[in-house]
Amino acid sequence: MDNSLNLDSAFAALSDPTRRAILARLAKGEATVNELAEPFEMTQPAISQHLKVLEEAGLIIRRVDGTKRPRRLARAGIDAMDQWLEMLRKALEQNYTRLDKILAKQALATTETHTRGEKR
Repeated sequence: MDNSLNLDSAFAALSDPTRRAILARLAKGEATVNELAEPFEMTQPAISQHLKVLEEAGLIIRRVDGTKRPRRLARAGIDAMDQWLEMLRKALEQNYTRLDKILAKQALATTETHTRGEKR
């Protein structure tokens, strides 16, 4: 599957507050559907639908443990989003660094202009 498609699905999945809450819960460790459904006022099938979206987006994985199907965070999906966000962070930092240099240069020029003006 195309990495950009994974990112599109992942960020779309994160647009829902229930799915973000599920991921936050799974950050604490593996959980079953019933455990994930506890804090929400919705049916188990509704939670299952949210889990399906998160699985298809590559953000969680399911394992089989007898009759249970516990979910956990999927490292690859989380890492892909983190790498993309890190690229943006680096670009933003470079922009701030360039802006700092421009502002420092302007401040120096302003200081020099005022200093020359006072001597006259």
